[in-house]
Amino acid sequence: MSPERRDITQLPDLTTGEGRVGPVRTRMPIYVDLLPPCNNACPAGENCQEWLRLVKETDPESAWRQLVRDNPFPAIHGRVCYHPCETACNRGDLDSAVSIHSVERYLGDLAIEKGWGFDKPRNNSGFRILVIGAGPAGLSAAYHLARLGHEVEIHDAGNQAGGMMRYGIPEYRLPRDVVDAEIKRVESLGVKIELNHNVKDLVAEQKSGHFDAVFVAVGAHLSRRVEIPSMDAGHMVDAVDFLRNVASGDKPVIGRRVAVYGGGNTAMDAARTARRLGAEDAVIIYRRTENEMPAHKEELEEAEREGVEVHWLRTINEMQQGGDIKVEIMELDKDGKPHGTGKYETLATDTVIMAVGQVADTGFLHDIPGMQFNGDVVKVDPTTLMTDVPGIFAGGDAVPSERTVTVGVGHGKRAAKQIDTWLNHQNPQTKVKHPIVHFDDLHMWYFGDHPREVQPELDPAARVSDFDEVVKGLSADEAIFEATRCLSCGNCFECDGCYGSCPEDAIVKLGKGHRYRFDYDKCTGCGTCFEQCPVHAIEMIPEK
Repeated sequence: MSPERRDITQLPDLTTGEGRVGPVRTRMPIYVDLLPPCNNACPAGENCQEWLRLVKETDPESAWRQLVRDNPFPAIHGRVCYHPCETACNRGDLDSAVSIHSVERYLGDLAIEKGWGFDKPRNNSGFRILVIGAGPAGLSAAYHLARLGHEVEIHDAGNQAGGMMRYGIPEYRLPRDVVDAEIKRVESLGVKIELNHNVKDLVAEQKSGHFDAVFVAVGAHLSRRVEIPSMDAGHMVDAVDFLRNVASGDKPVIGRRVAVYGGGNTAMDAARTARRLGAEDAVIIYRRTENEMPAHKEELEEAEREGVEVHWLRTINEMQQGGDIKVEIMELDKDGKPHGTGKYETLATDTVIMAVGQVADTGFLHDIPGMQFNGDVVKVDPTTLMTDVPGIFAGGDAVPSERTVTVGVGHGKRAAKQIDTWLNHQNPQTKVKHPIVHFDDLHMWYFGDHPREVQPELDPAARVSDFDEVVKGLSADEAIFEATRCLSCGNCFECDGCYGSCPEDAIVKLGKGHRYRFDYDKCTGCGTCFEQCPVHAIEMIPEK
């Protein structure tokens, strides 16, 4: 053998270790299904990896039906979810995360176009459940409860169903026909929605309607109050009321110069809406820095692209006659907390929009004996979401949580399962998750560099002229391509790598969609299949 030649497979050093094979097998391979980070990060509990696989297999209806097992609103979520699944996506460490939300939107829009409907429940349990609030949490709970065979009735104080999906998220992000279509599909399961129905006495409501359980899913529709000296000297409105009025079709007069006080997503929506109503100068005033603002980064970026300015480390000190505001310049102390510097500047405004937070409208619950609260939210068991009053559950904005559409939908799903468990006098079961697959667990040699598909958008200069939807959807080919970028972390996707690499012909193909099995009579435990598996769907365990 030439001294320059090197075999690809290195021989083991038997002076420091052991051979991989021998007369007695000491380890054996097994196929595993581990937890992809996208699935783990989804607040709605979607099996993202599985429905992406079905899109890749060019079976969009099966993909949609897999998706709506967990989340009935893919067209909505594909537009407004802040997709923590993508933040967790392992592909982000390779090139860029899979655009999961855009594929979800594709499926949701396709389902609306094709008229796909939910499968009807097979049974009628005989139980009646009352849901308070027709927002994302309430509608999600109603959907999952109806699928379990329960009779569900939603009581909502609004003129139309949807909660903050309809009245809090501007139409340029979420068209109302999309909201209507996905809510109508929930109603098709037999869910009854009573609108303009403001519940004041929950116990009486439950008793008169003969409801066996209640899920409280009221939204955070009340603006948090902040006292500002001489606040009556100028034109000041609440962000929640402002967005609700615009969503209802009003065109409030706000003038050319608008200041929005706050740093959350509602503040960003208010400023972007103000631009569309004719404000030439839209300024956000926030008392902390960009790193500390609660708004999602992409919301800030979109607002700035549309001409919104942000004044960091500023707080409104006083409203002045004529509409100007006195703003104090802040600075951070050694603990990172802002405090005033005694330096001020004057900002000319026609309207000030207050977006300093919202509180849940839970006042109607305070007279119920045994119900406990933490400020504006209800105390619940973190596992079952049941309050201290048996049979009354709560979720979404009504409980301590991040106030997003996706979190609300996830609460509705979990509450439905727990309500069903409670009604059937069963004990709650804690689901044990599989280990999460991380980037370092994968063998990236298999995957090439494929750029992420980018959704088309309206030009920023043209956006502010109307409320047309800013972000457009992917085509079928683009969605399928994006789905193929999924690394299938921790789950076999039948690449035939193990089958082709096994030197003992110990792997048996079971047919498309059925994966493989090991023939342990032939397997020597060499581990070749494990070492080449790109997605860590094989593990080696000690031989018993």
